[in-house]
Amino acid sequence: MNKNKRIQIIIDNKKIDCFEKQTILEVAKENLIDIPFLCSHPDLDIKANCRLCMVEIKNRKGLHASCSTKVEEGMEIIIDSPKIKKIREINLELIFAQHHKKDIKHISVFNSHLLDLIKKYKIKTTRFKNRKKKYPIYQFGPSIIFDSSKCIDCNNCIDVCNKQTIGFLEKQKIENFNQVVPSEDENKDCIYCGQCVVHCPSGALMAVENFKNVEKEIENKNKIVVFQFAPSIRTSIGEEFDLPYGSIVTEQLVAGIKELGADRVFDTCVGADFTTIEEANELIEKLENKTTPCLTSCCPAWVKFIEFNYPKFIPHLATTRSPQIILGGLIKTYWAKKENINPKDITVVSIMPCVAKKYEIQRKELEINGLMPVDYVLTTRELAYLFKKHNINLKEISPQKIDNPLGIHSGAGVIYGASGGVVESALRTAYKKITKKELTKIEFEQVRGMEGIKRATIKINGKSVKIAVINGIENAKKILKELKKEPQLYDAVEVMACPGGCIGGGGQPMPIDSEIRKKRADSLYRIDDKKEIRLAHKNPIIKKVYQDFLVSKEMVHSICHTEYSQKKKEVKFK
Repeated sequence: MNKNKRIQIIIDNKKIDCFEKQTILEVAKENLIDIPFLCSHPDLDIKANCRLCMVEIKNRKGLHASCSTKVEEGMEIIIDSPKIKKIREINLELIFAQHHKKDIKHISVFNSHLLDLIKKYKIKTTRFKNRKKKYPIYQFGPSIIFDSSKCIDCNNCIDVCNKQTIGFLEKQKIENFNQVVPSEDENKDCIYCGQCVVHCPSGALMAVENFKNVEKEIENKNKIVVFQFAPSIRTSIGEEFDLPYGSIVTEQLVAGIKELGADRVFDTCVGADFTTIEEANELIEKLENKTTPCLTSCCPAWVKFIEFNYPKFIPHLATTRSPQIILGGLIKTYWAKKENINPKDITVVSIMPCVAKKYEIQRKELEINGLMPVDYVLTTRELAYLFKKHNINLKEISPQKIDNPLGIHSGAGVIYGASGGVVESALRTAYKKITKKELTKIEFEQVRGMEGIKRATIKINGKSVKIAVINGIENAKKILKELKKEPQLYDAVEVMACPGGCIGGGGQPMPIDSEIRKKRADSLYRIDDKKEIRLAHKNPIIKKVYQDFLVSKEMVHSICHTEYSQKKKEVKFK
């Protein structure tokens, strides 16, 4: 078979051109033909165990799972018949019977595909007897909740955890049933990447919710509530309001947050510009001292992975704080002083694409003058829920400009949301610092894209700087293995735990797949391309803060740098 060969099939009397070797479900999705499914996900191997995507095929007996059945020339497929409808409804009822609770209201409001199907097909949820008697709720640190009573045993969470090579989620026999449980192995710990959450179709896995606390802070008249939002949020949250994938809604997002009652809205991209300056300095120092590689440290899941699994690499992690932490620190120091506000009266709320960011803000070593830089992290999904709760529709709201002074960012700051963005931003600035010249072409296409591992060699002042850009922990392990054998194989290594980087984070809207991630990332690069200022070191607010506030090495270190240490297993349930 030629996988690029075009063939023609018929779905419900409609002729469709497609590629040989595609599955029926893949072809249906591409042609906006609705076939229900739960267990299928393009990131994972096909399991065909939910049996919701069953179809009939002319001249073949029985029903066939569309997720695992390959198309063939001339194949005639029926996706809607009384027989199929009845089978789907029964299967949905049986799947729901695997929940301990009968009331569908208990399912998380944050993207449960199962709940959507129950409502769509008007399924009775009380006809079959409950399967589960025990239904423990596990909490993985400050980031993830696993309510096993909602688990439908699709195994997606285990598959994606294994794909990340973490292996924290596993099967265990409990009262004659194989159930998903967190591992008690001392050598396995959750890194809070949240990929289990965005691959769970039933709402059994979800982020720890902080939106109620944030609402209380907004209502507290004694508090100045300052929001910041990560680069990737502006190209993903629109999906929650039925906007096309990759829609850029920056100013609508600002308006929505203001409508919630925030006193100020700043942009985490500004924090990213500071991170760029400091990481560029670290890279240059390591190049000069021949102590490379310099490993990026913006991704808290990656940082925890190193601290727990590869402590010998800790000295190679950049000490530069992540953008949200730097900006939070500046809000409670530089901005508080500028506005004559007591830092204790400021609540900083970050909107992040990542559940690991909820873990990051609790790291004690990030304290500044006894205060944590960021008080609460809401995921993209949590913010979308708050908008809907308060009848704020990003489709209809009038755009608003972001607040100054911490709202002016460069193009380099916004591409942090895509894999390769951190190292590209740092290279733009490092080149200037090393050569004293500006780049004539500032785009580094070699480090862009959705590939799990990207390698590039960049010439700076006649010297070769070797780069590796990785997304996904499985791929990170491959690079670490290479570095063990040849410690200075790479000079700069960027790692994001999630596929595609932050645009594919565990707090992002669902569904999610490679095409959706690509559209989100492409929009970030479009923003960069259109920015008048595309280099972090040319951002006037960055220059001003360094000139007026970050005037000593001690001050720079306290706001912009941190330290790491070897970690023992943190998520335990015994």
